[in-house]
Amino acid sequence: MDNQLIDRITLEPGKRGGKPCIRHMRITVYDVLGWLAAGMTAQEILADYPELEAEDIQACLVFAADRERRMVRIAA
Repeated sequence: MDNQLIDRITLEPGKRGGKPCIRHMRITVYDVLGWLAAGMTAQEILADYPELEAEDIQACLVFAADRERRMVRIAA
């Protein structure tokens, strides 16, 4: 995991219900992943949200991948 990227993700209890956000902003990892899943390109996201940087989008992907890796599996 790239620590410089993951450090862009912040958790604050009073902000957005404690969801992981980008650099203390109100934009969550979930928001970015949702936009990407809906078909937006990174360039479109950056154009719509100029406060974001390309590294923020990459950080969201790294965060989600790490979270998935650590997810506990339950046998069926």
